[in-house]
Amino acid sequence: MKPLSEFPLKDRDQIRGVFTDIDDTLTSDGRLTGAAYRALEQLFEAGFLVVPITGRPAGWCDHIARMWPVDAVVGENGAFYFRYDRDQKTLVKRFLKSDFQRVADRQQLEALKTKILAAVPGAGVASDQLYREADLAIDFCEDVPPLTEEEVAKVVALFEVEGATAKISSIHVNGWFGDYDKLSMTRTMLSEAFSIDLDDEKDRFVFVGDSPNDAPMFGFFPHAVAVANIKDFAAQMDVHPTYVTRQRAGAGFVEVAEFLLAGDV
Repeated sequence: MKPLSEFPLKDRDQIRGVFTDIDDTLTSDGRLTGAAYRALEQLFEAGFLVVPITGRPAGWCDHIARMWPVDAVVGENGAFYFRYDRDQKTLVKRFLKSDFQRVADRQQLEALKTKILAAVPGAGVASDQLYREADLAIDFCEDVPPLTEEEVAKVVALFEVEGATAKISSIHVNGWFGDYDKLSMTRTMLSEAFSIDLDDEKDRFVFVGDSPNDAPMFGFFPHAVAVANIKDFAAQMDVHPTYVTRQRAGAGFVEVAEFLLAGDV
């Protein structure tokens, strides 16, 4: 990973959009700081296409799409995107799976939850689980004492043995049934909502992230950036971003925004 300062200025001047993870990328120690939120708003006001790409639940994403300075949001690691149409005053919701399929998945995930909690003492159900539509989030350090790497790996294995996809964020192991991820829904969202072919224009977007569940984005975008706390997970990752900030978490996101905005004057 190269320092952000090595990002070529000629490439910076071609950037049209910013995708960002939320937890420990935009937030710091579980809080969205004023500086990070203002950086997001400044990018939006400057005309960048701004889209959070998160593992957080549909309930949160409803609020984010309506009330944050963003153009859309991808949630639950790619299960859907939401976009608020301000002209029509309508929240557009696009799920990958049907209502019927999501109900069937939740029944399977409920049974899997019982197995995981019994097999991994100390693991918890994420406090935002009630607001989720498509996945099961197992908390390993947000509201429970931190689990060991071995215990987190066991949670992943329990998902996978049942045929579920499992991804590790900075706070949760998220598991779901289906062959999708953050990148696949980002591609769908850009095509359907903004008529952008991401494969043709991937070098015109920056993705900012911090953890293993961002790996599909890190591997795809030439201008992927990690905030400095990526180093906490580097040994667990086969795919790394091109650049890394000097500062951690939300302060690192501010660093990226300031760099991009410096070319927008």
